[in-house]
Amino acid sequence: MATDNRINFWRKSAKVPGSIQPVYGAQHPPLDPRIQHTFPKDTPKANSLKTKKASSFHEFARSTNDAWDIDDEEDEDFAPCHPATLPPTPHSTSHAPPPPPPSQPADSNGDPRSPGQLDVAAAELRLRPEEDTAGGQVNGRVVVKSSSEALLNTNTARSTLQKQQSLPVRPIIPLVARISDQNSSGAPTMTVRDKSRLDKFKYLLSCPNTDLEELRKHSWSGIPREVRPITWRLLSGYLPANMERREQVLKRKRDEYFGFIEQYYHSRTDETYRDTYRQIHIDIPRTNPLIPLFQQPTVQEVFERILFIWAIRHPASGYVQGINDLVTPFFVVFLSEFVEEDVENFDVASLPLDTQRNIEADSFWCMTKLLDGIQDNYTFAQPGIQNKVKALEELVSRIDEDIHNYFKRNEVEYLQFAFRWMNNLLMRELPLRCTIRLWDTYQAEQEGFSHFHLYVCAAFLIEWRKEILSMVDFQGLLMLLQNLPTIHWGNEEVGLLLAEAYRLKYMFADAPNHYKR
Repeated sequence: MATDNRINFWRKSAKVPGSIQPVYGAQHPPLDPRIQHTFPKDTPKANSLKTKKASSFHEFARSTNDAWDIDDEEDEDFAPCHPATLPPTPHSTSHAPPPPPPSQPADSNGDPRSPGQLDVAAAELRLRPEEDTAGGQVNGRVVVKSSSEALLNTNTARSTLQKQQSLPVRPIIPLVARISDQNSSGAPTMTVRDKSRLDKFKYLLSCPNTDLEELRKHSWSGIPREVRPITWRLLSGYLPANMERREQVLKRKRDEYFGFIEQYYHSRTDETYRDTYRQIHIDIPRTNPLIPLFQQPTVQEVFERILFIWAIRHPASGYVQGINDLVTPFFVVFLSEFVEEDVENFDVASLPLDTQRNIEADSFWCMTKLLDGIQDNYTFAQPGIQNKVKALEELVSRIDEDIHNYFKRNEVEYLQFAFRWMNNLLMRELPLRCTIRLWDTYQAEQEGFSHFHLYVCAAFLIEWRKEILSMVDFQGLLMLLQNLPTIHWGNEEVGLLLAEAYRLKYMFADAPNHYKR
């Protein structure tokens, strides 16, 4: 009976880590940066609850050891159902979930509306065609404009976020789902400097032999959307610098990838690879669940093929959870060549079949190039991640001893929060639009994903210094570190983060006496 009471306690209590209500990560955002003072440090509870607080990681783990049992039944529903070849018929976008109602607005007197009034207001918003969708043509295809964008930019929504004094009941989806590379204040306008940078990129890319060092130099501070796909292909090593060879290489590599599909993909149901395919099949629907683009069957089938082929061609590591996230930036960037805006709602099945195949093959090869440099992150026991987390701990102990000692006093281990930072390259901590901007710089750095990422993680941790030191116990610290409020971040915030990371690298990368004890 005591066991039943303990299990029901965490499931029903929103204050207990692992309860069903909050879902953490930048792509599942429960927190808002404008209400930072309402983190779970507010008022202490009664003495009866204090005895139940987790004072160490072991107690925390015991109190949530059955937290994820609720999803075990999905294993029973597993059955491979996708064909080995690309589906030639387009799918509709009817399966994409409708956008949620906006955050709770206030009435004309400043008082929050009742639930009934909220339902009526939300229904009225959904019924307004001018706010729901905006039509457009891209290469003869219909581009559906996100309904969340109209809701996001209303003054009511902005004023409400400032007035809220408690955690939102539902995650704020629009900003997270917005993939376009812009700040939360709105779409950027093309300045004279931006136009000059774009012209410079176009000049470099049009040269018979592209100067890759010069291209890296200009890419460090961000790549214009118009030239990002070709620039990423070049900087990742997928395309040669010689312009005359590019078409030939593209055709050969794309044919090679689909040769792998014909040769290996049918074996996904064999006993040897069944467990690998099963794990991939389970993980893909969990990839960016708030973005409709990644819930389309066509896109999920593409991801299954990419991940399965990569796994069986790299038996030293095979498929590891987290690799599924690393496909998404490449897929979105290469898709953006054919979509002007609002990628998150674009129906991929409406593209010509050859275009779909090219996006898939290019995503596979660029992801492969990335993973070649960090494969020890995913081999047995993941030694690459273990070493990077240890290096992060040493680095933080040098650059901010207060945070390091505070973690020690509260028994917080770096592995408890930084493992995910290394395993997913901060993709669970940042919105996808920020990840794409971050990867512009990673592609420009010689060892961006393997080495520079360490300094980005250190700068990212120090960014939240004030909030970290305001937490009063182990539970509050861990909840904060797993719910860092970055959903409103854009290019400006990422640029400042990268500048601080570069400063740390400049100070410590070539100074081992400063880096080691």
